[in-house]
Formats: sequence, C-alpha cells, structure tokens
Amino acid sequence: MKKVMVIGCPGSGKSTFSRALYKATGLPLCHLDMLKWNADRTTVPRQVFLERLNRVMQQDSWIIDGNYGSTMELRMDACDTVFFLDYSVEVCMDGVMRRKGQPRSDMPWIETGEDEDFLQFIRDYQSVSRPVVLELLEKYAGKNIFVFTCRDEAAAYLAKRMPNPIV
Repeated sequence: MKKVMVIGCPGSGKSTFSRALYKATGLPLCHLDMLKWNADRTTVPRQVFLERLNRVMQQDSWIIDGNYGSTMELRMDACDTVFFLDYSVEVCMDGVMRRKGQPRSDMPWIETGEDEDFLQFIRDYQSVSRPVVLELLEKYAGKNIFVFTCRDEAAAYLAKRMPNPIV
C-alpha cells in the first residue's frame, strides 16, 4: 500500500479515517479540500487545482482524501488501494452536524451554517454519486479495494494496524 485514495459521502469520516491511516502507515496525507478551497470559501481555478493534485500524485506514495468526481478516475487509475466509506445518509448527516463549528485540518475554514445545496448533495449521494463510484470500483477491481458499510468496520480495520484508532 503506497498510493491510497479514501472516498465516500461527505460526513462519512473520510478525513478522520485518512488521518488515522496516516498515523498507522506514515504515508503522506493530502486533503483534496485543501487543494481546491481558499479560506474565504472560494475555489481556486480548475487548472490550479489540477496542478496541485498532479504534484501530489507524482510523489512515490500518498493518501488522498476526498471525492471530487471530476478527478476520481484519474486518482483511481494511479492508486493501488481504495477505501470507500459506504455509509448511510443518516450516518453522514450526523457526521456533518457533529463537525459543525469545529476547526478541521482538512478544511480551510470552520463550517458554521447549514448549506442547503451541500445537505441536498448528501441526501442525493446514494442515488447520484454512489452508482458512479461503484462503477469505477468495478472497472478498477484489480486494485486493493476496501468497502466499509459502517464506522465499526473502518475502526476494526484500523485497530489491526494501530492501537487506539480514532474513527
């Protein structure tokens, strides 16, 4: 395991899982949100984002945390391992609500309000984004693919690799 991507619905705990995986493996960790967003909640131009992502992907090893469907297949093609946190909408909504107002190392601002478009994206994830992810996982079935359907499965995986994982 040298090049890892961690994907899943917002609120599933991708960043938390990625940080624990980083602690267990020492692989460099990159959060896509930090490549894409500015502190003022604006996004960098697409070309800047792609240049930043390509610099990360050229490294010998990495953990890349985040979805961004426009680059998902690019990352899946380059990685050797995929972790898909395939959790229910309820679990993901709870995750988003619990992190509200909390500073995060994976986001350049503190989420304080409710963004209805973002919440709708989460509600639609199972029917819109998840089928695309499953299609890509099937296409890249030769990779090491781990699909966790609940937080306990992810925690059990990490527990085998490190003491006291936080997921």
